[in-house]
Amino acid sequence: MIKRRFKRVPFFDIIKTLYSFQFEISVNEEETRMCECKLKKSDLSLLSGVLDEYAKVEGSLITILQKAQEIYGYLPIDVIYHIAEATGNSPAKVLGVATFYTQFRLQPVGKYLIMQCQGTACHVNGSERIAAAITEELGIKDGETTEDGLFTLSEVACLGCCSLSPVMMINGETYGTLTPEKTVRILRELREKAEKEAAV
Repeated sequence: MIKRRFKRVPFFDIIKTLYSFQFEISVNEEETRMCECKLKKSDLSLLSGVLDEYAKVEGSLITILQKAQEIYGYLPIDVIYHIAEATGNSPAKVLGVATFYTQFRLQPVGKYLIMQCQGTACHVNGSERIAAAITEELGIKDGETTEDGLFTLSEVACLGCCSLSPVMMINGETYGTLTPEKTVRILRELREKAEKEAAV
């Protein structure tokens, strides 16, 4: 039997996320506003082509979310509401799908997304030491982003590269047969590359 790993998101976290986007009501009409004004608004026009193609297609919600994440890098809450309205679904349903599958992100990620494998083969071959090296070098744990916005760490169940274990993937590029030393060297090279690009 194949076991699938899904994110476990506390029920009240989902409710808080939804509630935070609702109307704030004030007796003073001038103070009445949506709390979304406190958030950075997304350019929803970027999603128009995707919604034109898929909004009316039954069973296409996951596809829409995937393409939205490709556009924005993650799934902002106003994008989730926009998708819900365009597809005729409730925001709760769309958010439920987004939090159920590990492929979706509700927070922005760093320039370099580190997907560190914790599958069986990687675990047997020392993935915990690799995770410890990443944490020590960058000061972040699973699901966190460095303060400079450069790296995000995401531990995943399997990357399908068992022959290269322990392995990690950064922005789609696979790094295998890792050691703690090799991992630190890769991270430092990426940081140096980013600093050079920023200096240009």
